[in-house]
Amino acid sequence: MNDPMTETPNEAGSDLLAGQPVRIVERDGVRYTLLGTAHVSQASVQAVEHAIGSGQFDAVAVELDPQRLQALTNPNALAQLDLVDVIRKGRVALFAANLALAAYQRRLAEQLGIEPGAELKRAVTLANEQNLPVHLIDRDVGLTFRRASQQLGFFGKLKLVAGLGAGLFSSEDVGEDEIEKLKQGDMLESSFGEFANESPALYEAIIGERDRYMATRLRQEHNSEQRNVLAVVGAGHLAGLARYLESDTEAPGPLLEQLESVPKKRNIPWITLLILAVVLTGIGIGFWRGGLDMGTQMLATWAMYTGGLAGLGALLAASHPLSILTAIVVAPFKPFRLSIPTGAFSALVETRLRKPTYQDFLQLRDDAQTVKGWYRNRVTRIVLTFVLTNLGSMLGLWLTGFIVYGKLAG
Repeated sequence: MNDPMTETPNEAGSDLLAGQPVRIVERDGVRYTLLGTAHVSQASVQAVEHAIGSGQFDAVAVELDPQRLQALTNPNALAQLDLVDVIRKGRVALFAANLALAAYQRRLAEQLGIEPGAELKRAVTLANEQNLPVHLIDRDVGLTFRRASQQLGFFGKLKLVAGLGAGLFSSEDVGEDEIEKLKQGDMLESSFGEFANESPALYEAIIGERDRYMATRLRQEHNSEQRNVLAVVGAGHLAGLARYLESDTEAPGPLLEQLESVPKKRNIPWITLLILAVVLTGIGIGFWRGGLDMGTQMLATWAMYTGGLAGLGALLAASHPLSILTAIVVAPFKPFRLSIPTGAFSALVETRLRKPTYQDFLQLRDDAQTVKGWYRNRVTRIVLTFVLTNLGSMLGLWLTGFIVYGKLAG
């Protein structure tokens, strides 16, 4: 392997990208021009146009994954989504997070007059027009969310969800701090707001790991016919990307597997199991001490609170009556399906009975910005059904546990 070498634009003797942050790394016979962009800057779009139009590059790499590229280039991509598959595979939370990110991007576009990531979209378009190979070097956003989530505790996850929800429904302009982050060039970091800085684990997952991932993808795409590669990335990634591109010696294949893996944790719901143990023990003692009447009364209490509050959650989501009934019936059987949330059942019924139309998907990004829109759009109402049903079921479980514990203690 040739020793990597870095240059600044002045050292390289080029003024093609004057005014834009650039790092140049030469490694293994390939000259990588790393162009740092701001995701809300027309100047960055122009820099991309000048660079690709110069004819100096054999390939173009961009800070995108296939999912994000599809979202930028195909406005109808969401209409091809299979919601039943999303629910069955337990991806509703990730889908909701993507909706929050899309709504945040829409607010930025309206406020600043430029589509976030326009320079990335332009880079792909121009490269295709000139028949240049395009490399999507960023990690899948779903993997990034899952790896970040695993690093957070229970309250950290709650804070993350609250932050995403606040950004989703807020009608205020995006703050100066978030816009400054976008000028440094990372959409995910800015959408998480200050929480990214407060949580080292989250910051590492959405910034540090992706720096190394993108550097590894560039090395993986090494091709003897591609000696000059332009990489368009957010300015915030420039230093880390250049560092890893210069110094990493580990083979790209195993390193990518490591950065793409989501270790399976044995997520044992200890608190839920404890409450269930209290409830089931109380019901058993009720039958033993008070006979059939007391035992039946405790069972009725369990069914009333878990099923009733789960049904109330579905009702608050304006779900179909049969979706509400499903929540009421399924919630009391929680001890027999610890890994399957009650909301999955009610959301599946809601999807079957009120199948989203093509227009619902087309309106998704607009409707996701307001509370009224969430109830009007069938797609987002399915997400509400899932979330509020689960919340009601959880509250019912906790409330029943306290009631039974009180009777046992008394």
